[in-house]
Amino acid sequence: MSDIEIAKKAKLEPIGDLAERTLGIKKDQLIPYGHFKAKIDPSSFAESGSNTNSKLVLVTAISPSPAGEGKTTTTIGLGDGLRRIGKNATICLREPSLGPSFGMKGGAAGGGYSQVVPMDEINLHFTGDFHAITSANNLLAAIIDNHLHWGNKLNIDPRKVTWRRAIDLNDRSLREIVSGLGGHANGLTREAGFDITVASEVMAIFCLATDLNDLKRRLGQIVVGKNQSGEDVLASELIAEGSMTALLKDAIMPNLVQTLEKTPAFVHGGPFANIAHGCNSVSATRLALNLSDIVITEAGFGADLGAEKFFNIKCRKSKLNPDASVIVATIRALKYHGGVKRSELNHENLKAMERGFANLERHLENIAKFGVPCVVALNAFSADTKAETDRFIELCQGIGIKSVLATHWADGAKGAEDLAHAVVELLDSQDSASSFKTLYPDDMSLVDKLRTVAKEIYRADDVDFSPAVLKRLKALDETDVRNFPVCIAKTPYSFSADQKMRGAVSVFTLPIREVRVANGAEFVVALSGEIMTMPGLPRVPASERINVDESGELSGLS
Repeated sequence: MSDIEIAKKAKLEPIGDLAERTLGIKKDQLIPYGHFKAKIDPSSFAESGSNTNSKLVLVTAISPSPAGEGKTTTTIGLGDGLRRIGKNATICLREPSLGPSFGMKGGAAGGGYSQVVPMDEINLHFTGDFHAITSANNLLAAIIDNHLHWGNKLNIDPRKVTWRRAIDLNDRSLREIVSGLGGHANGLTREAGFDITVASEVMAIFCLATDLNDLKRRLGQIVVGKNQSGEDVLASELIAEGSMTALLKDAIMPNLVQTLEKTPAFVHGGPFANIAHGCNSVSATRLALNLSDIVITEAGFGADLGAEKFFNIKCRKSKLNPDASVIVATIRALKYHGGVKRSELNHENLKAMERGFANLERHLENIAKFGVPCVVALNAFSADTKAETDRFIELCQGIGIKSVLATHWADGAKGAEDLAHAVVELLDSQDSASSFKTLYPDDMSLVDKLRTVAKEIYRADDVDFSPAVLKRLKALDETDVRNFPVCIAKTPYSFSADQKMRGAVSVFTLPIREVRVANGAEFVVALSGEIMTMPGLPRVPASERINVDESGELSGLS
């Protein structure tokens, strides 16, 4: 059966009953969105204290292949597996973006028998959070253009407006636009552009804000451009943060759903990891830690992108201390990084798998630099052979890392039981206790922060800064922005900025072509290579297989 067919056959527990049974949440603390979705106001738990013994486990992965490795599926399977062995576990995931749902990657609600449900609603409009984020972003854009139209009291330089509009769809035609055409009544004509919502600063702020007041503060700090004197203009000077917060006051409350096996799951926020910081909301993670003993969360794409940003941005900013990590690997991804074409990944190839193992080894070395203990989950696929699986386990044993075969996609919680035991063993072991640390200090220069990530995590020989970028970074180092972490936007398919360079590449220079300050999110975005903040649709988009029949039944969503 397809993912959506499996999801449709599931018998779900009413969300109020599930919340009370698994988390001790009273029904009057929920804001229901139908029978199987609800929002929770974290402030209703403010007086209950926090669970100081709770453990936070990050699920990350090796560098992905175009075939997909099942990191979200593994996150869900592990949560179900922990519940199966009697642990009080919850899951924290990002909300899926409509861009990949209708583009190339598909949805992000898991797959097979490891899914969060209702899958179709989660992958589409869900509780409307992304629409609220998009609206807040575009309200600020409208306020800027309105201010320019009505006299420009703040003396904003129209050529130096940096705030871009957003939409949660892949639409390459909107990357660079000209707005205000049609004469004076339609506003000031100027160059502008769109980012996908999940790459927007409002999304980043939404996911890093600790509460409603912090959200409002951060929205006011957004830099929208410069005035004629070259000084930053903030959203607060346009008196925009109040109305933006009004659009987000319900969205900021975490969403609660369930897995196919009725494990509670907080699905909230959704920045991409290749062009943003790739983690679910801080508010959802903290709430989950307060309500359960073990929280399983994920960070997007490979550990070089998602895990690095989870540690250096999310954990740094929210004071979270991860206790363990899981790196998801697949036989087919190892073969891909060993040089095999995508069309031949289902054929046994031990030599290619052995070559590709260097990619996994690199990620394991990187995780160790943050002081977080790790176990490897081998996510099983039907085309894997016994010889390949056995060889993989031997290779892991050879470098002293524990690996576990996981069959959760086909077997649900039962297929992740061994992985759950391995994670618990890691959490209980004094010998492998977490000694978490970030990769660089706050007061390191921005140039050195970027070089540190590029050299220590990507293993680049050096970083190539254009003269304009280097000048910009040095100027920012003279301000409070120097203390911000960095967020490198690059291809997820390679350690380098060239997605064709597979495996564990090391002889390359990382190019930085543009720098953007996310003043409200409090990090600096560095764009590398050909990465786009507004993706385009592939030649055959996923939208072509999605349909609704005459009875209203949805098909083709995955």
